[in-house]
Amino acid sequence: MGKSRLLLVDTARKLFAKNGFESTTMHDIAVSSGKGRRTLYTYFSSKEEIYMAVIQSELERLSARMEVVARQEMSPEKKMAKLFFAHLEFVKETVTRNGNLRAEFFRDIWKVESVRKNFDRNEIILFRRVMTEGNDRGIFDIRNIKLMARITHYCLKGCEVPYIFGRFGVTSPDELYPYIFRMVTRMYGADRERDKEHFMY
Repeated sequence: MGKSRLLLVDTARKLFAKNGFESTTMHDIAVSSGKGRRTLYTYFSSKEEIYMAVIQSELERLSARMEVVARQEMSPEKKMAKLFFAHLEFVKETVTRNGNLRAEFFRDIWKVESVRKNFDRNEIILFRRVMTEGNDRGIFDIRNIKLMARITHYCLKGCEVPYIFGRFGVTSPDELYPYIFRMVTRMYGADRERDKEHFMY
């Protein structure tokens, strides 16, 4: 992304966060960026287009931070738990830091969905990588990694809104992590013998 486009996207994000999408105009973005309307319209034909670019840049930021977690040296089950936790925390942080833009995320969720396809695909690939590592090391016992990676992703995605609004009933993120870790060890067969009594996959 070029410097001018990056500046315009970041300026728009800050204005959307402060004033809301509806109350921000293309003129506001052009003036605040110092680039002028001509430059703005070189990159974006409408406010909706720049809004989508804002969401895309936020998701790219999340994806990069998830990759950092995935590259850390730790056991596969701990890494998966950290990725679960990181996903929820990063999404919550992104929505929280964007102030008035939060309403747009939840009011027009299908528009957000259309932009997050790359993020979703990259996260599933990342999960597959860690699961494969766990299988190769004999820690996980996952028979269908492609399917399990998708199940994991969509389960986690479904937790985003409840987590953002504090509906898990925990007072701090540290309370949640041990439960996520325990869930990971059970889901992926780290506690293999006990799990086989109940469900084979």
